[in-house]
Amino acid sequence: MIQARTQLTVRYAETDMMGVVYHANYLPWFEVARTHLLKEHGMPYRQLEADGYRLPVLEVNARYLRPAVYDDLITLVVSLREKPLLRIRLDYEVLRGEELLVTGYTLHAFVDLQGRPVRPPAQFVEWSNRIFGPGK
Repeated sequence: MIQARTQLTVRYAETDMMGVVYHANYLPWFEVARTHLLKEHGMPYRQLEADGYRLPVLEVNARYLRPAVYDDLITLVVSLREKPLLRIRLDYEVLRGEELLVTGYTLHAFVDLQGRPVRPPAQFVEWSNRIFGPGK
């Protein structure tokens, strides 16, 4: 398993009239966490795109436990728990201090520039093998 953490402060534009983060704003935060994890662990998404690959979201889930509000300092925790093969699942936690606010996951697949499903590129497979071991 690999994990990454990043922090952000809730902006006023991300809240509704009650001062609570609008539910859809968690999805861009998941993306911030996901791209941070890939970059921090040596597989920047920018490089995957430059090599002609995309990782579209196939499925997304979010479970809202407690609201985040304007000016909260939140921590995004993203985990890659299993070796990705053709699909990649990432799990997320959104915390305010130690308080768990939201959990979720995204499921992705590799596609080429025309949107056709493809196998992961060799450099991604090597990267994955270094983290999780070969042949799993």
